Amino acid sequence: MWLPLLGLIVGLLLGSIFTLSIPIAYANYLAVAVLAGLDSLLGGWRAILERDFDGSVLVSGFFVNTIIAAALAALGDMIGVDLYLAAVVAFGIRIFHNIGSIRHLIIKKMRAKKAQKEKKLNA
Repeated sequence: MWLPLLGLIVGLLLGSIFTLSIPIAYANYLAVAVLAGLDSLLGGWRAILERDFDGSVLVSGFFVNTIIAAALAALGDMIGVDLYLAAVVAFGIRIFHNIGSIRHLIIKKMRAKKAQKEKKLNA
């Protein structure tokens, strides 16, 4: 359950240790790639909590979402429209939905454990 969170922490630590300069021309592509990765990570964590995790869905979703979002940003650059914003909005909505679902699942599990403890004490 905590493997995706561990991966995020390791990634943040590595990112803070090693500095990498990204040209400003690629900022939009990096933004949608990071959002796609975060969306996949949170979706995987939610699936673990729902006991519905599938590694192939996580990996394929990560790469397909990243490629489609980058392609959308590239197409937008070609035609002079900020299409990357569509990916940012879509991933933003999905990220907040996943966070809300994770929060609800954690609270539900905590309440179930508390009820189980109370039931044990009353028995």
